[in-house]
Amino acid sequence: MTKAKAGIRTAAVAADAPAPTVRLPRRRGVELSLIVVAVLLSVCGYCAVGLARTGTLPPGAVGYGAGLGVLALLAHLAVRWRAPYADPLPLPIGVLLNGLGLVLIYRLDLETPHDRAAPTQLVWSALGVALFAFVVAALRDHRVLQRYSYVCVAAALALLTLPILFPAVNGARIWIRVAGFSIQPGEFAKVLLAVFFAAYLAANRNALTYAGRKVWGVQVPTGRVLGPIVTVWLLSVGVLVLERDLGTSLLFFGLFVVLLYVATGRTGWIAVGLLLAALGAVAVGRLEPHVHARVEDWLHPFASIEAGQGPNQLAQSLFAFAAGGVTGTGLGLGHSVLIGFAAKSDFILATAGEELGLAGLSAIFLLYGLLVERGYRAGLSLREPFGRLLAVGLASIVALQVFVIAGGVTGLIPLTGMAMPFLAQGGSSVVTNWAIVALLIRVSHAARRQYDGQVAP
Repeated sequence: MTKAKAGIRTAAVAADAPAPTVRLPRRRGVELSLIVVAVLLSVCGYCAVGLARTGTLPPGAVGYGAGLGVLALLAHLAVRWRAPYADPLPLPIGVLLNGLGLVLIYRLDLETPHDRAAPTQLVWSALGVALFAFVVAALRDHRVLQRYSYVCVAAALALLTLPILFPAVNGARIWIRVAGFSIQPGEFAKVLLAVFFAAYLAANRNALTYAGRKVWGVQVPTGRVLGPIVTVWLLSVGVLVLERDLGTSLLFFGLFVVLLYVATGRTGWIAVGLLLAALGAVAVGRLEPHVHARVEDWLHPFASIEAGQGPNQLAQSLFAFAAGGVTGTGLGLGHSVLIGFAAKSDFILATAGEELGLAGLSAIFLLYGLLVERGYRAGLSLREPFGRLLAVGLASIVALQVFVIAGGVTGLIPLTGMAMPFLAQGGSSVVTNWAIVALLIRVSHAARRQYDGQVAP
């Protein structure tokens, strides 16, 4: 009896004792290893271009590798210092895509010695990494951004309006050019609008979900709740239509619909969004001459050849993809420079498709898909709505950009004139995309940190 009582007492004490806590691994070593692999792959690509073009290693290979490695190491140290629980994948993916973009731009520079863009792109990449480190180090809590949602939307609308005051470039008013310096404000505006949409929808998600009445099976919120955000979206898209920047207009519309769906959980918003997008595309495609010309090129990509005028950009892009086949011609051995002035920006994906083939192009798309998936994962792991919507919105920006650009250069949809994230020439684009990765790092850090030290089940 005494032994039985002692056993019962021991079991009771064990039951009252606190369960052991679980410490989540920080995985910064994994991140550093992946960064080293990303830098080595980029340097190998740089060397492959030199060997293919001249038969020798390019003289700047060591400097390129050292520069990219130092930038990546600084970004890693910022994450290790301020966001130790962050997801270890977004930063190496950004380094690899940025490095591959520099390789492709350098490869095209060899064909256009009068127009060298790789050195400038490297400088913009350094500024992007500096902004990444600043955001990771200075933004201790992403929820602080929610307080400045109306400041963000005011700044976004101001940035979108500024290019109207400057002359059009290639048919679109999306650039600000002063004394040889150019910037594309819409790239920064998309991040600011994502912050505003996330903050407003997080604050009003209950009213958006349950208030109002049903129209055609869709729960339509009251005008007082839905009106401000619709007004901001209409203003931003209207300005972009005036600037003939239909690619960014489509991006903002998609971002608005995706976040509205995530905030309310109403699938009807997806159907309404697709319907409105189709109606808007048909109207703008018929009434706006610049867009109408792109639609005609999309419907008849070989019409210029049949008319004896030679292939247009889209036709050259399709020829490049066809020439690449499954395994590609090899870095430096393609002819995608024949696409023309947009080979380093809008159509740089054609160079990747020709010289890396379907296999390399699929790998690039998988990198983008993995970056988007990690953003969605971080958002879904958060317990608070603003961070969830912000992460989904930022990841959706990348996803929509990749779809719109890849669809345009492959002939799936009409061309829009946007820049492929990290790959294409464009300082505003690469800086903005590094800011997006930094915000995703902050959100993923918060998502994993909230579970650190929790009582084990």
